[in-house]
Amino acid sequence: MDYQPVGAGKTARSARRTLPEAAYWKKFQSPVLVKEYGMVTSLEFSPLKPHDLLVTAAMRLQVYNGRTSQLKKSITRFAAQARSGSFRPDGKLIVAGDDSNLVQVFDGASRAVLRTFRGHRDPVHVTKFLPNNVHVLSASDDKTVQIWDIPSQAAVNVFDDHTDYVRSGCAFAGNANLVATGSYDHTVRIWDVRANRSVTTISTDDPVEDVVALAGGGVVAAAAGPNVHMFDLLMGGRTLTTLGNHEKTVTSLCLDSAGGRLLAGSLDHHVKIYNVQSFKMMFNMGYPAPVLSLALSADDTRLAVGMASGVFSLRRRAVSAKEQAAAAPERRLRAGTHAYFTRGSTYRGADDDVRVEQRRKRNLADYDQYLRKFEHSRALDAVLANNRTGLTVVALLQELVHRDGLVAALAGRDELSLDPIVRFVIKFVDHPRYAPVLIQVAEVLLDIYGDLLHQSARLAELLVRLRSKVRTELRVQQDLSMLLGSMDMLMAACKIG
Repeated sequence: MDYQPVGAGKTARSARRTLPEAAYWKKFQSPVLVKEYGMVTSLEFSPLKPHDLLVTAAMRLQVYNGRTSQLKKSITRFAAQARSGSFRPDGKLIVAGDDSNLVQVFDGASRAVLRTFRGHRDPVHVTKFLPNNVHVLSASDDKTVQIWDIPSQAAVNVFDDHTDYVRSGCAFAGNANLVATGSYDHTVRIWDVRANRSVTTISTDDPVEDVVALAGGGVVAAAAGPNVHMFDLLMGGRTLTTLGNHEKTVTSLCLDSAGGRLLAGSLDHHVKIYNVQSFKMMFNMGYPAPVLSLALSADDTRLAVGMASGVFSLRRRAVSAKEQAAAAPERRLRAGTHAYFTRGSTYRGADDDVRVEQRRKRNLADYDQYLRKFEHSRALDAVLANNRTGLTVVALLQELVHRDGLVAALAGRDELSLDPIVRFVIKFVDHPRYAPVLIQVAEVLLDIYGDLLHQSARLAELLVRLRSKVRTELRVQQDLSMLLGSMDMLMAACKIG
């Protein structure tokens, strides 16, 4: 049977642990703070790599490079406050509204104005491309929702059922015939472009700040006041649940790429992440100012949050090599190349493969080598000589107790070799985890050398220090016992009263 080296016992860990969900969101680190020209009212990532970030603030749109986070281009063709900059699904065009009642479509490469839609009478707060790439959704403070045809530059649908400002809207993924809008008239409406009317109307208790259609299109999330409402459209708009974790108005919503997590930003300076299956809050992020907008990149590696202070925060998530390999397209190797002949060299096998383990020779510490040879005294000297941790020294002393070798390790010493042992006992005798072993060591030392104290002033001084420390610890324990007794009496009196 092989020799088992002395192992320092593991300390008990606290019950607090990091859940996998929290660990994932904590990887969004190193926030970059960028100051804009005004409040950051809208953020959106390009659907195409490298997922450039489109920022709407003041009278301009800013595009930041997805790799370097540096400013790439600015679009300043606005006569008033710009609103709701958004990419087309193919990433080639950009649409935005403004407070001069216009909706403009820009070329993403040249920044040229390709289309200008005039028809709203008040500021336009919502602009989105529909999934068919040829229609644009817009919503305005004039209480109307319009669908624009890009080729003809005409409005193909005008919905005017809302009775107050329309400040939010979204398209349904994969369905260009349905759009959802939220208004300050406390309603969420679902519009059918083909029927040119509202097919579902859902009432809320507060003005609606944002709406998002979840994956599949059967559920819509709406931010109204400090709550996020989940509505089941297949059941006529029935409320599935209300997420009320925020303290102030929720201003912005977005989904991750898989549609399984809903992010909500609020004026209470927090972004909260919810599981859309269990409707539980999974994580919380704090920010230095009220949150007005947020966006998550299509590869779930960057989180952008816009604030009322005119600053937006950009966090990046470190991607593991395993994730990168899974996302990278498979490369076909050409015969005769070096990569072709070395293929498979990094393969580590499947989880259910039988592995033949190669046993490596373990290098033993010096005290383990002495202990293996039953040289107990030298093992104790070795563990004390190299400034090892108290846990390691106590583990070796405990091993000596189990082997009945403690007396042999301590006997036959002079005052120079006893000095480090006694000093260690003095230092750690009041440690709760070490005390049982060290008290036993102190008793053995007194049994062996108690009659010789008058011959060594140095050893006598150390033992006096040990006695003083033990007395101090006993007084502390007595005081604690009295305190516990008083607390028990108080608790008992509270229960009787």
